[in-house]
Amino acid sequence: MADTLTGIAPDTAAAVPEYPMRRDARCPLAPPPAVHGVRDGKPISKVRIWDGSTPWLITRHADQRALLTDPRVSDDDLEPGFPHVNAHRAEISPHIPRLITNTDAPEHTRLRRTVNAPFLVKRIETMRAPVQKIVDELIDDMLAGPNPADLLTALALPVPSLVIAELLGVPYADHDFFQRNSSLALDTAASPEEAREASTALSGYLDRLIGEKLENPGEGVVSEMAGRVKTGEMTRLEAVHMGVAMLIAGHETTATMISLGTLALLQAPDQLALVRETDDPKVIAGAVDELLRFLTIVQIGLRRVAKADIEIGGVTIRAGEGMIFDLPAANWDPEVFPAADRLDITRSARQHQAFGYGPHQCLGQNLARLELQVVYGTLYRRIPTLRLAAPIEQLAFDRTGTTYGVACLPVTW
Repeated sequence: MADTLTGIAPDTAAAVPEYPMRRDARCPLAPPPAVHGVRDGKPISKVRIWDGSTPWLITRHADQRALLTDPRVSDDDLEPGFPHVNAHRAEISPHIPRLITNTDAPEHTRLRRTVNAPFLVKRIETMRAPVQKIVDELIDDMLAGPNPADLLTALALPVPSLVIAELLGVPYADHDFFQRNSSLALDTAASPEEAREASTALSGYLDRLIGEKLENPGEGVVSEMAGRVKTGEMTRLEAVHMGVAMLIAGHETTATMISLGTLALLQAPDQLALVRETDDPKVIAGAVDELLRFLTIVQIGLRRVAKADIEIGGVTIRAGEGMIFDLPAANWDPEVFPAADRLDITRSARQHQAFGYGPHQCLGQNLARLELQVVYGTLYRRIPTLRLAAPIEQLAFDRTGTTYGVACLPVTW
């Protein structure tokens, strides 16, 4: 008889692995070894999550692309069977307005259209010079300050905070507030009360800011959203929560990639030399995509649920069954990226899925790419002797948040 909670027979339940899987402390930049075994053995198989349910784990690159563009696959976290990240996310889901992060077409299409324009390539490219100025000034400050320094606090955190503040039109003076609360809201180890308080604080902050922009329009995405609220294209609550999502996504992920990408390059001196010595923007752009592929910092998987039965890879995913898309597994899929465990900035890695795939692909990917291109193209050229100030074995890695990264990156030169 099958277990009523998991739907798996008792004699096989013990074989279902827990998710998320843990990275090997001896090889901290690589995806969890267990996920490779799943991908190479049973690439679509069941895993057990925090509530005892057993969604499907999707690990192959091709299967992920097929399912993430399938209209029978839903991003609606109110659908029965949706595999929530933790109890807090499950608890608050009914109270979160429908946004681009939790809706399907046609509502998702409408909402995405209201915020898409500022993140298109041509619009983002106009920010290259301001981003370059921000990076240069922060490196100036770092060089003038203590040596060794923590790259995370000296460069990795302030770059995306300054950039997203400029893009959204929010005061950078408030960056400590939204940085602290954004981290808490995403921390899977935070208590439900802590996460709720952080989310409430961010929502209140954006609501006040949108109220100000309704009265006195200015520059930035928040002001543009306030304009759309006035015309009835979106509600004020939708604008508030969209702004919160942008603040959160706009700094933590990029900050993590700046620090972890630097660490990866310092561990591969031949690749670091290629980045440091080039003045070709195409080489830098390729390096950014390869580092995104190699590191794939999102460590909780993309979560979805089937709205109808789906046949794929020799299995049937039934309507109402959850799915988790493990992005590191797909980005290290040897069928797409030969010698995937080797960092190679000369490879064509644009097909990586670090930003997801399909209609819900990351809204801010063009901004993230630009920031990383400027940082990677500037930091190692300006500080050619940059190196770790502590053995990698002594670094503390954050395994509790949505993204995987270092808590501190001591460097010297």
